[in-house]
Amino acid sequence: MGTTPLDKSLLLDFYGELLTEKQRQTCELHWNEDWSLAEIAEQGGLSRQGVWDILRRAEAALREYENKTGLVRRHLERRSEIAAIRRELAGLLPDTGQSRDILARLEDLM
Repeated sequence: MGTTPLDKSLLLDFYGELLTEKQRQTCELHWNEDWSLAEIAEQGGLSRQGVWDILRRAEAALREYENKTGLVRRHLERRSEIAAIRRELAGLLPDTGQSRDILARLEDLM
């Protein structure tokens, strides 16, 4: 996995409960709510460097959890496989209400 905000958000979704409350809250504000370091620092009574350190440590912890468990990787692989199956089925099934329901159920799994 790279280091895009989406990757970080997924890591946070999967492993955020393993972080401290301060780490989780800081990551959510920065990665999910797009707050700047200065905004988080002001709100939390910290320096920007302090916020940066929290984010860096939290990301390292999240990546370590992923390295040990591979939950996010497996989740993304399954989503990709379900999408491929859905595309194949869409091309094979006649366009009926029943086939649309089946394809919708596969979509819900993603």
